[in-house]
Amino acid sequence: MLPQEETLDILMAFLHVHGYKKQFFAYSKKIYKQTTGGAMGSSLTLTLANIFMAKWQHNIVEEQTKTGEFYGRYIDDIFMTWNRSEEELRKLLDDANTWHPNIKLDYKIGNSLPFLDVQLTNNNGILSTSVYHKPAAEPYVTPFISDHPRP
Repeated sequence: MLPQEETLDILMAFLHVHGYKKQFFAYSKKIYKQTTGGAMGSSLTLTLANIFMAKWQHNIVEEQTKTGEFYGRYIDDIFMTWNRSEEELRKLLDDANTWHPNIKLDYKIGNSLPFLDVQLTNNNGILSTSVYHKPAAEPYVTPFISDHPRP
């Protein structure tokens, strides 16, 4: 079992030793300093983003728990249910947009909504799902033989 406190202490020491506040990189014989964000595709950046969002979402999760509603998040995409007024929901989400200058929610409210690659529809309390394709998605499928040698 992973010792959580010790692991966090080790992570902080590791980041300190490796200059987590000094994120510099070189490109075309010039040195640049990264001032916001993290390296795209880095597993550490993804982990830190998830840790950050877990802290950021605390108030919403607490509110959802009080009323027995559903709250789910995948990285930076959130899906939640709400049975109170739409005005109360907009107030909560607009308030959440003030919690941090780098986090802004773009929300959709309705009986049928896309979440990741799923279209969720609430038809009088019956939830159904179907495949959702983003409008910008190309309608192509990689051929099976592309990654398999021919016999």
